[in-house]
Amino acid sequence: MEHSVGAAHASKARALSVASIERRLTGLSWGYGQRGMQLDRRDRHIASVLAGIRRRHARPPVQKAAIGPDDLRAMLATLGHDLRGLRDRAMLLVGFAGALRRSELVGLDRAKDDTIDGSGWVEILEAGVLVTLRGKTGWRVIEIARGSSAATCPVQALERWLAFAKIDFGPLFTAVSRDGSRALDRRLNDRHVARLVQRTALATGLRPELPEAERRALFAGHSLRAGLATSAEIDERHVQKQLGHASAEMTRRYQRNRDRFRVNLTKAAGL
Repeated sequence: MEHSVGAAHASKARALSVASIERRLTGLSWGYGQRGMQLDRRDRHIASVLAGIRRRHARPPVQKAAIGPDDLRAMLATLGHDLRGLRDRAMLLVGFAGALRRSELVGLDRAKDDTIDGSGWVEILEAGVLVTLRGKTGWRVIEIARGSSAATCPVQALERWLAFAKIDFGPLFTAVSRDGSRALDRRLNDRHVARLVQRTALATGLRPELPEAERRALFAGHSLRAGLATSAEIDERHVQKQLGHASAEMTRRYQRNRDRFRVNLTKAAGL
């Protein structure tokens, strides 16, 4: 009996990812703190067990596939030309060009101080859009310039959505009525971004060699950020600033299929 119970617990532990265990431990630590107690994750008993779990079960993080410019154009072609289609077009293009996290994208307001739950706002200028965001390390401002084509310009897409949806105050991206005739006051949540990317990627037929379940898991909101980081042929510092990363190494994690040996220090040293 004891053996079967132990086996069940072991099986359950294996089913949990290392990241899940870390999150649950963080939750426990917070709960202890709320009750005036302390759970020190650096305690040698806890730390040694966690280290053993990481060594045995940890796997490299599964990266979402990057959405490239050609992929994005194909995804945009699957959208309708109604109000919902205008909104989703603007979200895909602004999310890609701004390299925004999905929570940042749906947290935007039309202007500063429009709502108490907003995480940023936009200012539309002649040359592009200034996006002010409240991130993990404080406020930052990113620029989204106008594109070379009206069909894929994120600024024009945003302007069309705002004009037809009659949004001049409050959340930037909102739900649309069931009949598609008007924008509602309700802010979209971040899950909408993930579903939008997945739906349009599947409709486009990206990665057709994979089963549908694997294809669906391959694309999410992060695909837009990774797409900009991978596709932008520009100095890495500008990409790092757009993504809001504190280090270039973090930015490089988003750059799929980059040339890791473009800078050859061996030859530069004379060897």
